[in-house]
Amino acid sequence: MYRPTGAFVGRALLPMAVAMGASPAYAEDAPPMIVVTGERPVQTIENPPGSHAAIDAGCIAATINGPNIEDTLKYLPSLVVRKRHIGDTQSPLATRTSGVGASARSLIYADGALLSSLIGNNNTSASPRWSMVTPQEIDRIEILYGPFSAAYPGNSIGAVVNITTRLPDKLEASVSTGVSLQTFDQYGTDRDLPVYRVGATVGDRTGPFAWFVSADHVDSKSQPLFYVTANRPPATATTGAPTSGGYDEVNRTGAPIRVLGAAGFEHQKQDNLKLKLALDVTPDIRLAYTGALFLNDTASTAQTYLSSAANAPVYAGALNIGGYAYSIAPSAFSNNVYLYDERHWSHALSARGDSGAFTWEAIGTLYRFSKDAQRVPTTALPGAERGGAGNDTRLDGTGWDTLDAKGSVHAGAHLFSVGAHWDRFTLDSNRYATADWRAGEDGALNLASRGKTRTAALWGQDAWTIAAPLTLTIGGRYEWWRAYDGFNFSLAPALSVNQPTLSSSHVSPKASLAWTPAPTWKVTASFGRAWRFPTVGELYQVVTTGQTLSVPDPNLHPERATSEELAIEHAGIRLSIFNEVIDGALLSQTAPVNGGTVLASFVQNVDRTRARGIELAFDRRNVLPNMDISGSLTLVDPKILADAAFPTAVGKRPPQVPQRKASLVATWRPIEPVSLTVGARYSSRAFGTIDNSDPVTHTYQGFEKYLVADVRTVVTLSPHWSVALGVDNVTNRKYYLFHPFTQRTFTGELNWKL
Repeated sequence: MYRPTGAFVGRALLPMAVAMGASPAYAEDAPPMIVVTGERPVQTIENPPGSHAAIDAGCIAATINGPNIEDTLKYLPSLVVRKRHIGDTQSPLATRTSGVGASARSLIYADGALLSSLIGNNNTSASPRWSMVTPQEIDRIEILYGPFSAAYPGNSIGAVVNITTRLPDKLEASVSTGVSLQTFDQYGTDRDLPVYRVGATVGDRTGPFAWFVSADHVDSKSQPLFYVTANRPPATATTGAPTSGGYDEVNRTGAPIRVLGAAGFEHQKQDNLKLKLALDVTPDIRLAYTGALFLNDTASTAQTYLSSAANAPVYAGALNIGGYAYSIAPSAFSNNVYLYDERHWSHALSARGDSGAFTWEAIGTLYRFSKDAQRVPTTALPGAERGGAGNDTRLDGTGWDTLDAKGSVHAGAHLFSVGAHWDRFTLDSNRYATADWRAGEDGALNLASRGKTRTAALWGQDAWTIAAPLTLTIGGRYEWWRAYDGFNFSLAPALSVNQPTLSSSHVSPKASLAWTPAPTWKVTASFGRAWRFPTVGELYQVVTTGQTLSVPDPNLHPERATSEELAIEHAGIRLSIFNEVIDGALLSQTAPVNGGTVLASFVQNVDRTRARGIELAFDRRNVLPNMDISGSLTLVDPKILADAAFPTAVGKRPPQVPQRKASLVATWRPIEPVSLTVGARYSSRAFGTIDNSDPVTHTYQGFEKYLVADVRTVVTLSPHWSVALGVDNVTNRKYYLFHPFTQRTFTGELNWKL
């Protein structure tokens, strides 16, 4: 039987999905697998060369504390998912050569459907749409490192994540409930932050027809995602209203600041509804449909640490704090107070066949921001809490469409794979003024960014077994790219610009030679060139500096990556030596806009960057009786080699790329129904600026080193019932990756399956 290759849910299917309930329950019982390093990936049409790692459903259930699919990657080699809290919708993936602000340098698929939001290259709106998959449907997740497969576009520079889900072979159902509690204590904030989860799945097979329905509900409260700060004046003064409170601190550049309060306390209510259908038309051909709907209702609040002489909370104004005069704008707090309403849906339709020597697949996907509105006040708190003037930023209509057709054929010593690809990404961002930011009608348009990109591609690849121990894989990808319909508008300062149409086409050659001298040994040398075309968000952004608004030159060039890797594998241990050079790297940096003297930070082509290093990954079973251990260590030397627009960045490290990362996971099964897991994740410090001008790490907006340990216990009470208890961040490590991250979090789960 074939796995369905699809991913997503339409409105016509909602009554059925809602009727079935809501869920995370865990997968079928199976021996857990954490990281695969010493065997080939599961055979696919793409037949990708290069290094890989994987995790399966059994391991997810045994080792991962967390209700979200992105949690499943946290122990895999070199990967970091910047998940700030449970329910976070801004969780980009960082790889061994790119940071959390480079979301367009990795690809995430679920059954062949794209989850990467390639409308931008950032850690906000361009974060992957992980919410379209839930842990209970996972069969296997595989990671491919580097752009060594012709089957994937240049966005595979860092990694490709292939999520494979399952369909039932018989009647099955599950129900899961869970509670998490984060204890957060920093500066003047001391809160217990609970999360509640409930969900269910049901599915069955009748002859050639299989179906699966799941629903999941999460109600979560987060720690503050932002701190409100003000630069401390150089000299004392007597002006301003006497105000007490706040904390003296330094910012990431070492300058003295005052921490005035916390903001971005998100209260989220999220629902995920999903339907999967599959029909085996013949024993060799399967049709599949997957639909998903994601709903998110978020309310963000703020907390001031300041009090007036009358002991009333203070949020803005001309203030005197500790003998220093501060002028606090209304936006300091109110910019981080918002209401966020999302309704995203996705569909995927696929057909797949296998006649023995020939395997083929066609898949079309569609993802839409049906409703995406963020409402923010523009007046000062506390009055703004009740309503008043504000802005409503809407991304309604933003989304993407993809179409892929591919096939592979065995011909003697050759495995030929070919494919065609088409995609279109649309950005439609409009900000409106409103008289009531909480519930008012949209008024005048005051800011707009719109545009589209389109890419078509043809690719081919041949894996040739030259002799029993040698396999040579050679491939290439030809891509045609176009950016069009770009438009930027601003009411004040006045701006209305129709951006030029851009086009580009490039060939990406690939080559890999694998030598298998013995069953437990494998040596692979890989080369790949990849062109990563600018996203629609990078091209058509608006830059505001004070009262000056400019649109930088939108004629960005694609970045060209040249990557090499030598991987040596033996008995579950892999050592990879890698090198990556990117010409025209698309990074945000400070430079004059429009040829003038006003400086602003915006995306530009940096002439050349390089990242080279080594990665050690291992997975050992029964190291001690009933104990499995896996882990990884990654050492990277990243550097900016040339940057004509910003010479002070030359010789510095690219933003958000740490030099050292490591993980370690140990699972022990002392008796048959019990598993005990201890996991740890480490990263060295990184820089947030392109010229590395941020030496202070343990402060808001800093990027500091961290060592975080987690524990989990799973007890199978019966064939139908299981319970799990766990703690993430056991030692209560308080650290920053720009934002303050979650502190110690306790979890408990109760799962039932038919």
